[in-house]
Amino acid sequence: MPTEILMPALSPTMEEGTLAKWHVKEGDKVSSGDILAEIETDKATMEFEAVDEGVMGKIMIPEGTEGVKVNDVIAVLLEEGESADDIKAPDDTSDAAPAPTPAPEPGPQDAPAKGYGRGETDATPAPAAPTKDGTRIFASPLARRIAAEKGLDLTEVQGSGPHGRIVKADVECAQPSAKSDAAPAKAEAPKAAAMATGPSTDSVIKMYDGRPFEEVKLDGMRKTIAARLTEAKQSVPHFYLRRDINLDALMKFRGTLNKQLESRGVKLSVNDFIIKACALALQQVPDANAVWAGDRTLKFSKSDVAVAVAIEGGLFTPVLRDAEMKSLSALSAEMKDLATRARDRKLSPGEYQGGSFAISNLGMFGIDNFDAIINPPHAAILAVGAGVKKPIVGADGELAVATVMAMTLSVDHRVIDGAMGANLLQAIKDNLENPMTMLA
Repeated sequence: MPTEILMPALSPTMEEGTLAKWHVKEGDKVSSGDILAEIETDKATMEFEAVDEGVMGKIMIPEGTEGVKVNDVIAVLLEEGESADDIKAPDDTSDAAPAPTPAPEPGPQDAPAKGYGRGETDATPAPAAPTKDGTRIFASPLARRIAAEKGLDLTEVQGSGPHGRIVKADVECAQPSAKSDAAPAKAEAPKAAAMATGPSTDSVIKMYDGRPFEEVKLDGMRKTIAARLTEAKQSVPHFYLRRDINLDALMKFRGTLNKQLESRGVKLSVNDFIIKACALALQQVPDANAVWAGDRTLKFSKSDVAVAVAIEGGLFTPVLRDAEMKSLSALSAEMKDLATRARDRKLSPGEYQGGSFAISNLGMFGIDNFDAIINPPHAAILAVGAGVKKPIVGADGELAVATVMAMTLSVDHRVIDGAMGANLLQAIKDNLENPMTMLA
C-alpha cells in the first residue's frame, strides 16, 4: 500500500513551512535515514529524513512551495511491487466509503493510502488533535481514532514517530489510565495572539496612491517576529533600569588576556565578557533567574543566556547553556559558532529555544543606548550600547576621561520587582567593572 509522506512538524510551534528543496526525484530508491528534502521554518532550514524505504512514486508538492501546512501530503512512497497506478488522486473516491456528513476532518475517506504515522484505510473521521497546556500534541489521524475507541488520553502517550509524533503502534500498546468515567469538559482552544490594531492594508495603500513603492511580502520569520513582539509589548508589563558601566578596567584586562591567548588563536570580545557577567549575575541574584509560565514562574539553577544575532531579514537568539560554568574562551568559541550557523539558518530549534535571560548588543553598530523588548517567556533582556569616551568624576572628585557603556535592563514586573532588578543590574555592573573576579 503506498505510503504518504507528510509535511513534518520540525518544532513544537510549527504550523506551516516552505518546501525549499527536494534531494530525491520520482523513481529514486529511498532507504530509511536518507535525506528527502530541506524544509524552511520561520527560523531555520532543516533536513527531513525518510523513516521508511521504497521508491519515490510521486512528489505532490514541488520545491519552492511556501505555506505548506503540517501533515499535508508532500509525496508518496511506493513499496515493492507497487506502481504509480496504485496512487490515488486526491479527488478519487471511486472505491472509498461514503463521506460522513458533516465531516469533522476533511479528506480521510479520500486517502486510503497509509502515511508516515498516518495509517491505513479508515473512513471514520479522526478526532481533533489534542493539546496539552495550549500546545498541540502531534498524532496521526489513525492514532487519534484508535485512542478515542480505547479511551486513551493522548497527552499521556509517548510518541515514537518523527519528532515525537504519536503513531498507530504507540496507541495500540498503550493502556487507558485510571480516571473518572465522567467525560471531561472540552477545553476552549487558546486564542492566537492578535496583531496590533491599525489601519487596514487597503487603507494604507490608498494613502500612498500615486507614489512609487514596492510591496514586500512578509516571510515566515518576519511574521513570527511581528506577532511575538506585538504580543510581548502588549502583554508583558515592562519596566526599565539604566546604568553606565566604566569599561577601562575591562578593556585593559581584555588586552592582556588576548595577548596571552594569541598563540591559541583566541580573541575575546567585549560581548564575551558581557555574556559571562550576566551568567554570573543570575547566580548572584538567583530569584531573577526565572521565566513567566502563565500561572507560575519557573526558577532555574543554571544560567542559560540567549544572545540576539542579526541576520538578513530578522534575528535569532541562540542560547548559551550553563554559561556560568564555562570559561571566557569557551563562551567565545561557542558564540562564534552559533552566530555563524544562525546567519546560515542552520541552527536546530533546541539551539535557539529556551533560556531565561537575553542580551541584545547594538553597541557594535554605534548605538549609544536603547530599550529592548522582552522575548517571552524570558523575564529580562539587557540592551547594550557602545563604549564611548566620556568625562567622569573620579572617586576623589577629580575630572577624568573614561570609556563608558550604557546598559538598559528591560524587566517583566510579573517575575522581577524593582529592587530585585536593580540588584541584578548592579551585579552585572560589578562583574564588568571588576573583570578579574569573573575568573575566580
